[in-house]
Amino acid sequence: MKKSKLVWLLSLVLVLSVFLAACGGGDDKDKDNNNSSEDSSSKLDAKQELNLNESAEIPTADSALATDTVGFTVLNNISEGLYRLNKDNVAEPAIAAEEPKVSEDGTVYTFKLRDAKWSDGSQVTANDFEFAWKRAIDPKTGSEYGPYMMNGVLKNAEKISTGKAKPDTLGVKAVDDKTLEVTLEKPIPYFLSLMAFPTFLPAKEEFVKEKGKQYAKSSDNLLYNGPFTLNDWDGTGLKWTYKKNENYWDKDNVKLDTINVDVVKETSTAVNLYNSGEKDRAGLDGDFAAQYANDKNLVKFEEATVFYLKFNQKRNGKTNTPLANLNIREALSQAFNKEELTKTVLANGSEPANYLVPKNFTFDENKKDFRDINGDLTKFDATAAKDAWEKGLKELGVKKLTLEFLGDDTDLAKKMDEYMKNQLEKNLPGLTIKLKEVPFQNRIDLDTNQDYDIQFAGWGPDYQDPLTFISLWTSDSAQNKMGYASDEYDKLVKEASTTYATDPEKRWQALADAEKLVVEKDAAIAPVYQRARVSLQQPYVKDLVQHNFGPDFSYKWAYISGKE
Repeated sequence: MKKSKLVWLLSLVLVLSVFLAACGGGDDKDKDNNNSSEDSSSKLDAKQELNLNESAEIPTADSALATDTVGFTVLNNISEGLYRLNKDNVAEPAIAAEEPKVSEDGTVYTFKLRDAKWSDGSQVTANDFEFAWKRAIDPKTGSEYGPYMMNGVLKNAEKISTGKAKPDTLGVKAVDDKTLEVTLEKPIPYFLSLMAFPTFLPAKEEFVKEKGKQYAKSSDNLLYNGPFTLNDWDGTGLKWTYKKNENYWDKDNVKLDTINVDVVKETSTAVNLYNSGEKDRAGLDGDFAAQYANDKNLVKFEEATVFYLKFNQKRNGKTNTPLANLNIREALSQAFNKEELTKTVLANGSEPANYLVPKNFTFDENKKDFRDINGDLTKFDATAAKDAWEKGLKELGVKKLTLEFLGDDTDLAKKMDEYMKNQLEKNLPGLTIKLKEVPFQNRIDLDTNQDYDIQFAGWGPDYQDPLTFISLWTSDSAQNKMGYASDEYDKLVKEASTTYATDPEKRWQALADAEKLVVEKDAAIAPVYQRARVSLQQPYVKDLVQHNFGPDFSYKWAYISGKE
């Protein structure tokens, strides 16, 4: 087959993935993930059991409906798609037996599937992918990520998601049990990295239809084709268990037999469980991060996740809020000290973010960071914030405002929310912030219904391209949920996705222009920080892998050595 320009671009994406792995963490990354090669020959303990904490409940284990980090981590470990991220954050064939054949124009991919089985012993077939993808894009399913991940990528996806075509017309076809043909709308330089994302996981049609509304509502109503099976989850519980999947095609490389997970929202509790030996890892922040800064078992991971404030301009998607005023948004964006927040409240290596697309995430063929195009955008400036605030109040015809601030109910989230409340009220005279701290699932529901004023939220990249951040704020994005709409922004994103799809330089510039528009000119969101994580992890835990994009963790390669 002739090597087309697209194939070169895809090769570039994989090369950049390796480069990212080096730039994102360097030697620290190996320490953080316990990926050191000298550990690979360590003698395994007789008892291969890992004990972990999770920050929140599982909202859903349905790959078509999942939208959160907890759900994606679960799905990444109990299921497997055509590709999987390896220990170096490079997407490699998984259920796909080999690299796909690509048409001359770069729009048709033909995947051959390996011999893989579901947990009930049945074969994983090409139809399982065709059915799952069509289900995810079908408006009747109500998937947010289906349209987000597939629109503009798979042929007819956007028409289907908007009710202008039937799901059967999606560009995916099971040629036979072991051959899957995928047709794209246009060449997509990052397409193969998408194939490792949970939205593209397979689902057995017969099983899904048999379970009906109960499908994926508990661990008993799921099938598994990944390294582990999910157990002891009733759909709402605060604990669950992973068990090694004996039907997994690569089970010989899975060393753990059991992983016990408990939802722990308070850092103090997590640390106590770690110190008592009940848990093998504990995330740290604030005072605890400072207290254990020199602990020999401290591990650090620099993430490509950015947190920001969302400003909801239309309450319930209908009624204009004070945040529809540009000056009010500009004031709020500049009225808090990010440096102080990251150093005193987080204290975990996170950095202030004056941008949307993170540092050390994507690089061009000259190894130049995308972040270098725009540099810093909105910064902390109390004087400018106050001036914009006074203009905004005058335009609204009021002297004071009360705004609701929505956040999670975890210990760290509460500390950050309180800090933001103090900063905003201090620097914007006449502002009253009412904190509303709720469980994670409740926040998702309130966000979906646009039932909030200001929301503390974050985004971890789903694939290795700036578009995973920039596409969030188009007027038709399911993740927007804040009433922001800009024809100019939509045009820039569309040009990056179509007109400049095979022109890397112009494509990046269009994406950079869009970032500057949404953050600086329109102040639709206010970036706060780029996250790093520090954790205490027992030295006998080996090869617990954390990813820079897509699902946070892979447990496939983890094992216990030296505990006994």
